[in-house]
Amino acid sequence: MTQIALAASSKSERAYHWIRERISRHEYGPGFRLVLGPIADGLNMSVVPVREAIRRLEAEGLVTFERNVGARVSLVDPDEYVDTMQALGIVEGAATALSAPWLTTDDLTQAKEINERMCQLLDHFDAHMFTTLNQQFHSVLFEPCPNVQLRELVYRGWSRLSGLRDSTFSFVPGRAHHSVEEHAEILNLIRADADPLEIELAARNHRWRTIDAFTAARRNADSHQPSDIHSH
Repeated sequence: MTQIALAASSKSERAYHWIRERISRHEYGPGFRLVLGPIADGLNMSVVPVREAIRRLEAEGLVTFERNVGARVSLVDPDEYVDTMQALGIVEGAATALSAPWLTTDDLTQAKEINERMCQLLDHFDAHMFTTLNQQFHSVLFEPCPNVQLRELVYRGWSRLSGLRDSTFSFVPGRAHHSVEEHAEILNLIRADADPLEIELAARNHRWRTIDAFTAARRNADSHQPSDIHSH
């Protein structure tokens, strides 16, 4: 690869991480229009690497292109959220079960400490921080998975949910309390060398209970405040 090509690749990578970070922080929220020129100017580069970065984000499902509008941060509708969470429950559950034999005492201690930090947030709830710690907790448990394709599917699911994850716990704050309790149960199963299928089902059901809570809250909101649910 020539130096020019390397430089272009480096700029595209920098633009990718720059835009992705702002989507993750909700600085660029769902529906936000990604205009090439201002982004390129802000990064002091041409629009070419920015366009490449946006195409990469589109492939991950974080950005969509609309005719006569251009690139926008993806909107995750409730039905798509449920579908993604169902799929994530399956692949993350399997990845966690396969990871279990590879998890060290230090890994389990780290996961326990993260979950304790999540518990501390319950009284003064911060949905964004809780979500960040939640991902860290699950990452500790599934990343040792020896199946590379499973890990990639989990990462893809997390990326797809990035536009709605904060609002999940904001919309269903009571779910956070149950979530940390279920984390502790999963850790206990792994420490006890439980059957891999039991670990897999515990991790899967952990995700699917979130779907149940979200769906119930959505039905309740639709019946009481039909015009407000879509703002979450």
